[in-house]
Amino acid sequence: MRIISGMRPTGKLHLGHYYGVIKSWIELQEKEETFFFIADWHALTTSYKDVNELEKNIKELMVDWLSLGLDPKKSVLFRQSHVKQHAELYLLLGMITPKSWLEWNPTYKDMKYNLLKIQDLEIQFRGGIRDAVRQFINMLPYKVEDFEGFEEHLMDSLAENLVEALFNGLIEKEMLQKINVSKREFYETDTYGFLGYPVLQSADILIYKAEGVPVGEDQLPHIEMTREIARRFNHLYGNTFPEPKALLTETPKIPGTDGRKMSKSYGNAIFFSDENKEIEEKILKMFTDPQKLRKNDPGRPDICAVFTYHKIMNPNKDEVEEIYRDCKEGKLGCVECKRKLLPHVISVIEPVRERRKTIAKDIGTIHDVFEEGSKKAREIAERTMEEVREKMHIK
Repeated sequence: MRIISGMRPTGKLHLGHYYGVIKSWIELQEKEETFFFIADWHALTTSYKDVNELEKNIKELMVDWLSLGLDPKKSVLFRQSHVKQHAELYLLLGMITPKSWLEWNPTYKDMKYNLLKIQDLEIQFRGGIRDAVRQFINMLPYKVEDFEGFEEHLMDSLAENLVEALFNGLIEKEMLQKINVSKREFYETDTYGFLGYPVLQSADILIYKAEGVPVGEDQLPHIEMTREIARRFNHLYGNTFPEPKALLTETPKIPGTDGRKMSKSYGNAIFFSDENKEIEEKILKMFTDPQKLRKNDPGRPDICAVFTYHKIMNPNKDEVEEIYRDCKEGKLGCVECKRKLLPHVISVIEPVRERRKTIAKDIGTIHDVFEEGSKKAREIAERTMEEVREKMHIK
């Protein structure tokens, strides 16, 4: 099976990247035909203003990939922007993709609101209009076939319009000051590239006629859209693209040191470039069960980030069971639990960090690896484009 996936260059990789994505890639490259690319064009969909660090971040990602075990002898490793055929297919697929598909994409609005940190605002608006929406539906002189579905449709539309009205000055302006987001920031997020990035993702996949794409559940709508675009192209111009399948891999989620999703922007990440002293400081500052204030207090390991790390990174399963039991019974303090965890985290990071230092010294060879991969990718992509051009009569 031909597999493809990509990653945006946002800087050095952390434990969340490895356990959430890279580990499954390494396993796939051992048994499948794998293509992995640095999605530098995708990085511009949300960070088009800040490109000063882009090349540096690309280099960091190259070093991390090779250090973690992605092998150019087993996988095609390349840069998206070095295979211009992606852009050509993106343009042509954009011509046949209905705008409504992009606007209905459930992650489009979510990503926008996440970037602007206004998710709570939409929730507030939805809560304020639910009773009015229900009353309105009950007053309609028409039969509503799906009350709940129609209610959600109206709620989504009205809440989105209320957010837009706020930024256009139609609702009390004091609210804008509270959320600290300007009208300019709101509309500068609404770029053509941001709306259309699922089409670029589809081009990334279809140009290699990939059969499988390893993704998390949050990316399933994008794979379904890729399948829809492939079906539409095949219907219009003849059978060309396979419909790729989403490969939902069993990947544990590593929380950040504060219990939230691990992210560089949250300042809660443990990086593969961290020295042992930095790792120790981060582990000892990790959030634990807020109700376990003293060692003798019964703990709740199921909600504790430290215990999550033990389950994933501690190879001694008997010790993990003992930690779980002792925590619940109030026999194990949080500091001691963190001390038990520390050597296991270091044992994962230290060898990667040392390989990283060695690999980073020869950046020329690294670039050669990705250029060779880009060359292989271009050859396959061009064969696909020759077929696409012929079928669309634009040779």
